[in-house]
Amino acid sequence: MVFLKNCFLCPFLVIIIVLLFFFNGIKASHEVFRNLQSLSSTNIIKYYRTGYHFQPPKHWINDPNGPMYYNGVYHLFYQYNPKGSVWGNIVWAHSVSTDLINWVHLDHAIYPSKEFDQYGTWSGSVTILPNNIPVILYTGIIDVNNTQVQNYAIPADASDPLLREWIKPDENPLIVADNSINKTRFRDPTTAWLGRDGHWRMVVGSARRHRGVAILYRSRDFLKWTKAQHPLHSSSKTGNWECPDFFPVSLNHTNGLDTSVDGENVKHVLKVSLDDTRFEYYTIGTYDTKNDRYIPDRKMIDGWKGLRLDYGNFYASKTFYDPSKNRRVLWGWANESDVVPKDAIKKGWAGIQAIPRKLWLDPSGKQLVQWPVEELETLRNKKVELRNHKLNKGEIVEVEGITAAQADVEVTFSFSSLKNAEEFDPSWAHLYAKDVCAIRGSAVQGGLGPFGLLTLASENLEEYTPVFFRVFKVKNKYKVLMCSDASRSSVRNNPKMYKPSFAGFVDVDLSDKKLSLRSLIDHSVVESFGAGGKTCITSRVYPALALFSDARLLAFNNGTETITIETLNAWSMNKPDR
Repeated sequence: MVFLKNCFLCPFLVIIIVLLFFFNGIKASHEVFRNLQSLSSTNIIKYYRTGYHFQPPKHWINDPNGPMYYNGVYHLFYQYNPKGSVWGNIVWAHSVSTDLINWVHLDHAIYPSKEFDQYGTWSGSVTILPNNIPVILYTGIIDVNNTQVQNYAIPADASDPLLREWIKPDENPLIVADNSINKTRFRDPTTAWLGRDGHWRMVVGSARRHRGVAILYRSRDFLKWTKAQHPLHSSSKTGNWECPDFFPVSLNHTNGLDTSVDGENVKHVLKVSLDDTRFEYYTIGTYDTKNDRYIPDRKMIDGWKGLRLDYGNFYASKTFYDPSKNRRVLWGWANESDVVPKDAIKKGWAGIQAIPRKLWLDPSGKQLVQWPVEELETLRNKKVELRNHKLNKGEIVEVEGITAAQADVEVTFSFSSLKNAEEFDPSWAHLYAKDVCAIRGSAVQGGLGPFGLLTLASENLEEYTPVFFRVFKVKNKYKVLMCSDASRSSVRNNPKMYKPSFAGFVDVDLSDKKLSLRSLIDHSVVESFGAGGKTCITSRVYPALALFSDARLLAFNNGTETITIETLNAWSMNKPDR
């Protein structure tokens, strides 16, 4: 493998990166193509469809909505176009499972049918009331001016274990924006929580000019909602907040908490999706129940450079509390980034959901940690192992004996010293991690790193998606960069294809001189978890050569410091029952 030894194009790369930030290939979920939204392909292109990630048989999907566990069954609702492969005609599609992996698709739960949602049934959440009745809260569009209101729906028969049919009562809409609210930026109600005073609360995402706002509402009976005098939280220069999520996490353990829990040894998390950037970020803080205010912890960055659940192609995420396994589970949408709308119609489908993840608070209290739900391991099939294999500078080793296009791989790297860590350039301090990754990619030789995996690689390495670490030194401390770089993922010369360098920094103690990585590889997606889930990156990639049996998986080191693969376990992955 030939690696570049310098980066004479770096100044130009920075300019390109800035442009990509503002013009990235992840289109807004509400971008309208009225002339295309009802065109359906007669042939479904198979070769980029995932093997074990959630996606319906055809057509467009986006935001996961109202996931829940109810009477022994997991329910996932999601935004879906039943008529075509671009956004439009949106309904709440409905699928059920007993294990979060094998899914049965049911009839749509909600679709435009009333005057309070005749122009759209957009995202929302589910709250299970104390009488064990689930209630959907969702955004309805009432006119051609995109006026947004908040509605509710209830099961037609709560004794039906699959909750096949839902009713939208005539009391709708529950909430209409007052004159202080931009009615076209008023959407995506959260799961409601019950306060100590017996009042329900929930949040709706919005914006005032360029300030993101989580508008707070209260109710005694879940039917009459009153806007609070002040929002739960807001932040300047962040733009419209979509798909807010607000939930408690424990300071003492990795178990999940019901959304209504508060008190000692509990922190709260506020996550928002940024309509302007297609990023999500979250903060950890304190919920002041007396004043109904959320206050991020002092060192939290409340804005674009804040903590992210995933530093890749991951948006509109939603969590729910799973009482069956005492955990909080996260879902997120991964859009396509390879095609323009007309090409999506030819392909016949667009969008997947990332693998559901267990989510908890790191013992440091400074960030969340995520890991694929344990049920995913039931799909593991043929296994190969590698132990105590040394990689010197420029060396690679192939992981043979598995289906590399549809795999799950866990690896622990170790190194004997930190002295070869390269200095972190002070001029990079204002950049995002992805910018640094674009400048110092896998092909740029380093000191301690880059080292990691080459996923979906072709035989002669014309294309590959590297997922790797690079360790920098900053004064007397160390800074770990984790990258999932799609820039070399395909030899296809399609100017519309978005092939970014995704990356995040990893807050990890290197005293044991080890870094771990898990990657879920599934044809057109590489979903990676660094340092036990402290940093997560989802990449959508579209190889032209590394397809099916022609895909390869390799481990590599392009640093002067020798890296040891202490353990590597890789499995071929079966397909779930759809």
